[in-house]
Amino acid sequence: MSIYHKVENVKIEEGRLSMVVDGRFVSKSLSDISPALDNASEEEAQNYTVSASGYGIHWPLIDEDISIDGLLGVTHSPPQWKKSA
Repeated sequence: MSIYHKVENVKIEEGRLSMVVDGRFVSKSLSDISPALDNASEEEAQNYTVSASGYGIHWPLIDEDISIDGLLGVTHSPPQWKKSA
């Protein structure tokens, strides 16, 4: 399994999603990230899992997924496969 990001200290408070990604503090307004997350109850917002690879965060009670790359504004390209003759 590829590790995309090291995601730590995820918190949702005062309408913001905050975390440390690859050693860097990131904080975004829920209204800028996702209408579903912005309108979620406290219970729904606090029930999440971070993928083991650091690819994203999933909120099962509202069926919402957020990619860490999307939060950071970066992309990861799939590996280039060599063609063999």
